[in-house]
Amino acid sequence: MSEIGTLVAQPRERVGKGSSRAARRAGLVPAVIYGLGKPPVSITLPFNIVSNAMKRGRLAGHLINLEVDGTVERVIPRDIQVDVVMDFPIHIDFLRLAKDAKIEVDVPVHFLNEDASPGIKRGGVLNIVRHDIPLVCPAEEIPEFIEIDLTGLDIGDAIHINDVKLPAGIVPAISERDFTVATIAPPSGGVGEEDETEAAAEGEGEGE
Repeated sequence: MSEIGTLVAQPRERVGKGSSRAARRAGLVPAVIYGLGKPPVSITLPFNIVSNAMKRGRLAGHLINLEVDGTVERVIPRDIQVDVVMDFPIHIDFLRLAKDAKIEVDVPVHFLNEDASPGIKRGGVLNIVRHDIPLVCPAEEIPEFIEIDLTGLDIGDAIHINDVKLPAGIVPAISERDFTVATIAPPSGGVGEEDETEAAAEGEGEGE
């Protein structure tokens, strides 16, 4: 399960751009907790803790127990705003989660056994169409990553979402089509007609 334990936050009485800038100057990250029909709560978190969690990949897509004034809320980050130049966190929206909630998250893909792929052995290239797969998961069972075995795949082969073995209770968020996750492209980097059609379809569906 993707969870990092408990983070302690401080309530933020003042809101707005001026308050947020002041919080950042003080080494804090402004944030808000919302959802479950409850009023939103403005908070701040220590910058170093949030930044370290982001660098270790332990923030986005992870359950967090967020403690504010002694009250613990179970949340997941839904929007992490980062500085476009420095790439550090500047604001976070946390969504409250009910006990039995299901949630859509983007889960990273890890590819295994490249050395057991005949296509890659012959100079083919692993063309990753989706580095993350959108999945609907029980909140308590969000996987850290999904593994895909490349054993036996040859040049021209494609891995679609229906080929991917997902944990029990977890389904693709996109259910209306069997989208491509990766292909084994020819050594030249070119793709065949079928792959070009698939790539075009992926481009059209990215906004879904």
